[in-house]
Amino acid sequence: MANQAKTMLQIRRLLQLLISGLSERQIANTLGMSRNTVATYLKRFKTSGYDFNQLLSLSDDTLGSVVYNHAIESRKDERYGRLSPKLGHYLSELKRTGVTRMLLWEEYRREDPDGYSYQQFCEHLNTYSQIRNAVMPQQHKPAEVLEIDFAGKKLSYIDKTSGEVLECPVFVAVLPYSGYTYVEALHNATLDQLVGALNRCLQYFGGAPASILTDNMRQMVIKSDRYEPTFTALAEQFSVFYNTTLSATRVEKPKDKARVEKSVDLAYKRIYAPLRDNVVYSLSELNYHIKLNLEKHNGCLMQKKDYSRKDRFVQDEQPLLNPLPLQAFEVKYSVRAKVQKNYHVLLGQDMHYYSVPYQYIGKQTTIVYDSEQVEVYLDHKRIAAHKRNYQKHCYTTTDTHMPTSHLKYKETLGWDKDYFLQKAKPIGEYFLQVVSGLLESRQFTQQAFLSCRGLLRLADKYGNERTNNACRIGLYAGYLSYKTIENILSNNRDKQEEPSSQITIPVHENIRGPKEY
Repeated sequence: MANQAKTMLQIRRLLQLLISGLSERQIANTLGMSRNTVATYLKRFKTSGYDFNQLLSLSDDTLGSVVYNHAIESRKDERYGRLSPKLGHYLSELKRTGVTRMLLWEEYRREDPDGYSYQQFCEHLNTYSQIRNAVMPQQHKPAEVLEIDFAGKKLSYIDKTSGEVLECPVFVAVLPYSGYTYVEALHNATLDQLVGALNRCLQYFGGAPASILTDNMRQMVIKSDRYEPTFTALAEQFSVFYNTTLSATRVEKPKDKARVEKSVDLAYKRIYAPLRDNVVYSLSELNYHIKLNLEKHNGCLMQKKDYSRKDRFVQDEQPLLNPLPLQAFEVKYSVRAKVQKNYHVLLGQDMHYYSVPYQYIGKQTTIVYDSEQVEVYLDHKRIAAHKRNYQKHCYTTTDTHMPTSHLKYKETLGWDKDYFLQKAKPIGEYFLQVVSGLLESRQFTQQAFLSCRGLLRLADKYGNERTNNACRIGLYAGYLSYKTIENILSNNRDKQEEPSSQITIPVHENIRGPKEY
């Protein structure tokens, strides 16, 4: 390449050939250089103040400074002197919406018509950017820090009841030394959900690190500060509980937690991408698939390494983690709520309703809840407990809390053909035949539901044996209706002797025989 600097080995060989008395042409042929290049170096040698032997005895560092003292000079001319002070401004302008390099170059040329071409302008801007964005290598100690963050993109699942697509924030945590990663989708990004995820994260690692590094997320940091950020009281309680230290990055400095930023990117490629076509119907199902892909990610060999993240974590890092308490840290909240006429209380944070026994309608209760459980207390006595549900404007109801009339009505909502056939089987064979016949006799099966319900009530009132016997009599007579069976039972006909199986027609003079036809 033209004007490319020669190596010290080539320069020393050039000096040796000069000392041996070869001409410039011979040296050029021997070394594969042009005669002009040989002449250029010969001129530098002669103006250095050293003879050839003295130059040959110098160290590479000294020889290089002598030979290239005047050769390697900055080619930055007056144009660069005018451009240089503006490069920082141009770099910041590129962050503004719609600003391009071409636009900046056009503005630059209007101010400096004799300035650089577009290509040279971009080259100087790139060089300046690279110098400004130099990255300092980070050396982490095992079990020293856990970096946490929320991924910028969410995952989702489909609610079976409503068909709604529910988006979930994704929590990501990584131990920088080993790169061992934890990923979990959450109902939302509230503090209690974050604490629950941190609990499960530390359980996954089997211990707690010396410190936890987060960005200035509002769930944990009240006031951002470069030197002493202020954490929430709950976050402080969490750190004390697990014997770890909380720290936060500088504002808008994602490189302060570069490893978790990289882990988020890897999560997109190794967890999000494989799940892109999966259709799931619950958060637990979504997290099941996340965990499968997470295990693959932690178990695969790292690039240009002969070990995986899991290998390094198990060997070097896990033994150094602080042991975990016997119980996980739990955030509990308490609010007051009045039992409404529909025997439900409202948990305002989620806008979700939970049932209590209907006898407590109008009472003031206390709701105590965490990320998983909702409990309702009246005068320090627990009257209801439910698994927490995050669906807004929905109801979680326990059957035993309902009045009898409401419970009966609820049963009608679940009526179908199979329901009544299942109910009829234990009562008896003939009862089942009557119920089956009723269901088949209607154009719309639902039209027979009330009749079947009436027959079940007769079994409750008269007992299975009598009702089954009444159905036998009804079948014999050829009548399939609730009223027929009810009349048989109310008139005690089921207790009479069984009807004769042989039916005879009495002889009568008014009855004509076959010969009449």
